[in-house]
Amino acid sequence: MLRSHRASQNLRLALAWLFVLLTLLFLLFPFYWMALTALKSNRELYDITAMPLWVRDGITLEHFTSLLQGSNFPIWLKNSLLVSTTVTFITLFVSVPAAYAITRLTFPGQNGLALGVFLAYLVPPTLLFIPLARTMVSWGLFDSLGALVAAYPTFTVPFATWLLMGYLKGIPRELEEAAMVDGASRLRALWTVVLPVASPGLVTVTLFAFTLSWGHMIYAMAFVSRSTEKVLPVGLVTEMVRGDVFFWGPLMAGALLAAIPVLLLFAFLTRYFVAGLTAGATKY
Repeated sequence: MLRSHRASQNLRLALAWLFVLLTLLFLLFPFYWMALTALKSNRELYDITAMPLWVRDGITLEHFTSLLQGSNFPIWLKNSLLVSTTVTFITLFVSVPAAYAITRLTFPGQNGLALGVFLAYLVPPTLLFIPLARTMVSWGLFDSLGALVAAYPTFTVPFATWLLMGYLKGIPRELEEAAMVDGASRLRALWTVVLPVASPGLVTVTLFAFTLSWGHMIYAMAFVSRSTEKVLPVGLVTEMVRGDVFFWGPLMAGALLAAIPVLLLFAFLTRYFVAGLTAGATKY
């Protein structure tokens, strides 16, 4: 009986590890394929007799050299970092006080406002880019990075506010009330008491705002056309694909390099991201 129980446990453990390995293979295969394509020579890439899953003729960095020296990739990278970082700060600056006001203050229509904040996030960007484009033209921001900085918070702020509302709702009011009894203002209590406790939620919002801004395509393609003003995703797909000609080597090299900043952020902050997302999503 004991031997049968151990055999059953070993089988479940083996199946669990098999599932984990298959999941890792599924998730990592696109990055493996990008790396292979970026490191193969053009001759091997277009050789139908070559093996697709490994490099046969030796590793080459010609595609990375072509990307960095023959395109505006460094400018696109700088633009993406600038836009994503700025939008992240704007998102935090707006969503933190908004979420705190909705969860801590009492005013008419509070619950309706909380629901409206989340519903605003559900509006598809495809419905908004035409009126937003007219707005950017009237503001004099069209065909510049300023248009993206102004447009991206329309979808990052609502979700970040909703997520922080859920997280702040789980923090006891007694913590900040004790600070205010000791003489702290509400703003000081928020800064010194609530925000440190809510750090996992803040990390989640930061990662969300940065990654969504980093990979967004619709507004970036609709509002910007100059090569020197393009962000990384748009620059790669518009200038590494010319008509029906795909420059697969530089394209995959650029996609691989573009994934590195986001991978590094998640690698260092995954624990806080999962904690903040779980806590925020289960409160509302």
